[in-house]
Amino acid sequence: MRFYNSMNNLRDCFRFVALVLTLVFLTLFAAAAPAAKESKYLFYVGTYTEEGSKSKGVYAYRYDAATSEITPLGLAAETINPSFLAPHPNGRFLYAVNEVGNYKGPNSGGVSAFAIDHATGKLTFLNEVPTRGADPCYVTVDKTGKYVLVANYTGGSVAVFPVLADGRLGEAAAFVQHTGKGTNPERQEGPHAHSIDLSPDNRFAMVDDLGLDELLVYKFDAAKGSLTPNDPPFTKVDAGSGPRHFVLRPDGKFAYVISEMGHTVTVFSNDAANGRLTILQTITTLPKDFTGRNDDAEIQVRPDGKFLYASNRGDDSIAIYAIDQSKGTLTQVGIVHTGGKEPRSFEIDPTGSLLFAENQKSDNIAVFKIQKTGQLTPTGKVLEVGAPVCLKFVAVE
Repeated sequence: MRFYNSMNNLRDCFRFVALVLTLVFLTLFAAAAPAAKESKYLFYVGTYTEEGSKSKGVYAYRYDAATSEITPLGLAAETINPSFLAPHPNGRFLYAVNEVGNYKGPNSGGVSAFAIDHATGKLTFLNEVPTRGADPCYVTVDKTGKYVLVANYTGGSVAVFPVLADGRLGEAAAFVQHTGKGTNPERQEGPHAHSIDLSPDNRFAMVDDLGLDELLVYKFDAAKGSLTPNDPPFTKVDAGSGPRHFVLRPDGKFAYVISEMGHTVTVFSNDAANGRLTILQTITTLPKDFTGRNDDAEIQVRPDGKFLYASNRGDDSIAIYAIDQSKGTLTQVGIVHTGGKEPRSFEIDPTGSLLFAENQKSDNIAVFKIQKTGQLTPTGKVLEVGAPVCLKFVAVE
């Protein structure tokens, strides 16, 4: 009897261990499995509305990533020069810079807050605050959703604004005025902050200043909304190149800056723990046979981190690069014309399937299929919208 009971106890023990191992396996498998991606989105297009433009503000579209179906929803909000947009992490609010130089007095633009109606795509205006610098051209929201950060182009400054509980913006919590000038007397007579982005851990803010030829790095305090210079405070790029926009590879190991005047992409290794960027490579965005004027504009990395894209205004094209996965360096593997004039910006959809090229001077957005090889193929879809500048996605399911 004792032997029989012992055997039963032993079997129970094995069953228990097997059950525990099964649960552990399932937990690890679930953690390793890729998260399901949303398939239903709204996307918003920021525009220029100045005299002669066909645009009146921000336009909305519905997008089904599973079928690639795009449905125009019309004007979402009427507002002046909403040139760059940033959605809140919770998907309930959208922020737009108003790229003007005289909001509530001279030498200041504005930044507007809107509530998003997921059912209709309409935007409800909440409030607008002065950016404390003229012609704001870039806006981003920090990872906690507590602060909005803005770059003022003509003002040559950056500012941080608290997000209130209802999505409205408070007065500036931080403001930094850049000083100095670059080597080009026409374009770099003073500082021109062109973008401000945050590191994945929300600890650093990276600012491209076209007028100073500097990629500045600030320590960002998400509790206070403050900006303080990092050590070192900036990295210089080639003189007269005019850094414009910044992007990190998704794993955060490498960073890329497109320079508007130099027609180049600069590759950096990123010391993520200390916010230090070291130059590895500078590569052209133009074809070898190009002659004439060109201003570089936008830069993006495909979500899987394998390819990088950069837009040319003049050649009116998007350069395609393969990213070396270990070194982070770039090899140009193609250039595709956007079928329009001055692709001021472009956006890759969250699934990495489509690229939307915003042809500002053609009043349209050309849609391209992104192949597994990184190459771009026209889908034939062209969205008509006046002077498009910026496109941002908001998940609705």
